[in-house]
This record gives sequence, structure tokens and C-alpha cells, in this order.
Amino acid sequence: MDMGCRTLQMLNMLQNKRFLITGISDAGSLALHTAKAIIEQGGEVVCAGLGVTPHHEGLSEKALAYLSANEQAFRETVKAELGENTPTFILDATQEESMADLAAALKAANTPLDGFLHSIAMDRTIRNKQVKPLLEVTREEFCDTLGISAFSLVRLTHHLLKQDALLDGASICSLSYIAAEKVTFHPYRNMSVAKAALERITIELADELGRSRGIRVNALRFSPYLGSKAGSATLNTEDVAKAASMSPLGNALPRDLALEIVHLFQPGLRITGEVRHVDGGYHVTG
Repeated sequence: MDMGCRTLQMLNMLQNKRFLITGISDAGSLALHTAKAIIEQGGEVVCAGLGVTPHHEGLSEKALAYLSANEQAFRETVKAELGENTPTFILDATQEESMADLAAALKAANTPLDGFLHSIAMDRTIRNKQVKPLLEVTREEFCDTLGISAFSLVRLTHHLLKQDALLDGASICSLSYIAAEKVTFHPYRNMSVAKAALERITIELADELGRSRGIRVNALRFSPYLGSKAGSATLNTEDVAKAASMSPLGNALPRDLALEIVHLFQPGLRITGEVRHVDGGYHVTG
């Protein structure tokens, strides 16, 4: 194969493939970078973001305003960054019905998926860059974080498969963090437990779905990153600079993460059950 043919093949590695991207909230979302990289490689994306669903009842004015603002930002970001014709759906991972609705809508639209990115997390114990000590976390706070940030991967996959909206041989990726394994220099308590659960779920699903459907499941740990809402909730510029100084290659860029996900999304790979590091070597420094 000459270089010209090889380049052409690389630029179309996801041709005629379709992926669900969750977790886009604004232009700084890591999920958005992944969506753009998929499109560059000839793939298609459908996007799901937080907003008001038919299952939200009795919302306070504050809660309704919050969800409505998220939905507007999500839809406007997708339209501006990915194109007006990019399909969008509302997904609230706190609601079993919402995940079921998304799967049913994808089936009704005849848009089976070749994979999806799980980029969903929530932790109410983090406020104004202050992290509640683990000993003060309530059962409700712990279960909410675990359910949304980890168990939602199980339930979303369940509903997609139940509706035949996820193809055999598909690839699933989720976003984790080094705090799933190590205590970091910046506090990351309750969410770290959820990320550890997410990684264990990744391994268990890799075994179950690989054997039954040839589906691959992998997780990725990215560098500390201020550009997203999740990163800015816990980090400051000093934290990011410290991580960069600890990393042999400096902090990874969102583009690095997106390209690794694209690599894992390409068909035919036999890579599954992995926790990949896209962090400039941050994980090797202890």
C-alpha cells in the first residue's frame, strides 16, 4: 500500500459508522472533541445531553431553570459545532425511563449504533471547588454519584441492546480519571469511588459483551483539564500546571483523547477491557 492510499484509509476509518456521544454541555466538553474527530474520520454522530424530559414532574423553578439552560446550551453547541442536521436527544441518567426513551427513539429513527461514548458524571458533594470529606458524604449523595457516573453505563447499554439500537461488534468507551486508582494531589473523594466502579464495570462488561456479542468496552483516563465543566468544578490553574510539570510529555490535549477514542472505535480491533491513559505520562510519576 503506498502512502497516498494509506492516508486515504486513515481518513475514512469510521466511514458509514454511527456513534452516540453523551455528555456534551458546551464548547469545552471533551465529548465534543470526540464527536468532531469521528466526523473527520467519515463517521456520523448522534448526541444526547441533559435537559427536561417528560419524566420530570414537580420540578422547582430553580431545577427547571437549570435543566432548561443545560438543554439550550447543549442543543446550541451541537448545532454550532457539529452542524444543524446532527440529531440530538435529551438524556437524564438519573431516570431509567429517560435511558429507555433514548434507546426507543434511536430504534424508531432506524439509527443503530456502532458504539457510544459514556461521558456522564455528577457529584453533588463538590461545590465551588470544595470537595466534601468522604466521611461526611451521605448515603444519598454516594448512591446518586455512583448511579449516574458509573451504573448508568450498565443501564444505558442494557436499553440500547434491548431495543436493538447497538450493533454486535460495537465499541463502547467511557471517560474515567487517575483518581479511580490513586489519591491525587487535588481532592477528589466521592467521585473517585464512582470512577473506580466505572472502571470495574468496564472490565465486567468487556467480558460479558465480548463473549456474547463481540462488543468491546474500554475506559480512558485523561489529564487534569480546566476546559470542561467537570474539570473546572474541582481544578484551578495551579493544579493543571502541577500536573503538566509531573507529566513527562506535559498534559495531554483534548485532541489526543479524541484520537484515542477514534482508534478504539474503529471496527475490527481486538482491544477490550482496557483502562487507557491519555495523560502525557502523568500516571507513571506516582
